[in-house]
Amino acid sequence: MTEKEIFDFLDEKADAFNQAEYIESDPLQIPHQYSRKQDVEISGFLAATIAWGNRKSIVANAYKMMHFMGESPYDFVMSAKETHFKGIENKAIHRTFNAEDFKQFVFNLQRLYQQQESLAFFLQPREEETNFYHALERFRTAFLVAKPHRCYKHVSSTYKNSAAKRLMMYLRWMVRYDKRGVDLGIWKHLDQRKLSCPLDVHSGNIARYLGILNRKQNDWKAVEELDLKLRQYKPQDPALYDFALFGLGVTKAL
Repeated sequence: MTEKEIFDFLDEKADAFNQAEYIESDPLQIPHQYSRKQDVEISGFLAATIAWGNRKSIVANAYKMMHFMGESPYDFVMSAKETHFKGIENKAIHRTFNAEDFKQFVFNLQRLYQQQESLAFFLQPREEETNFYHALERFRTAFLVAKPHRCYKHVSSTYKNSAAKRLMMYLRWMVRYDKRGVDLGIWKHLDQRKLSCPLDVHSGNIARYLGILNRKQNDWKAVEELDLKLRQYKPQDPALYDFALFGLGVTKAL
């Protein structure tokens, strides 16, 4: 296939996967349960944080966190105290993300929401920035501060050449908007043209198979290489191609 034929094919697949049915099997269903902006932000952030491994387990464990927070993530975060976490110490939430990590995430979120009414403030790219590379690192610094804690490993650093797949996926959920309503698009003042494809084993393998990505590692350099191609064909909405690349990878349709 020519490159144009490849992207015609990806356009077709993106259209097929960017449907309401996609939500039913994806962690994206977690923030879709809420309407208050802060509830959407927090539930989405926590769901995205544990989004590795089996998707059924991810969804089930994300719902457990929501239930623990009384189905009101923002109210829980803002009122959280050490005593609220008694009885779950050392318990696993999802794989290596345990109750101690969860507790620290809640207190870190509490601190950020005491400063600003939305997490979008901490993820805003500057005008001259073409992607979220620096914004993600600024968010990581604001979220973790200088206090050492084991939870730092659950927030990827683009400055360490990480593809930051889960953070990029979270950004896609919060920023990207179209009439399909699969992505939530609540951060409308953040420019979706600066989004990148959340790069993981599925999307990376399909991109390499189709010849639109050469770099072998799924790292930030690969994200930027893929950006160059995706933005040629969808400059206004490059992250749309995540539906095609991830969907094809998961369904093994190629």
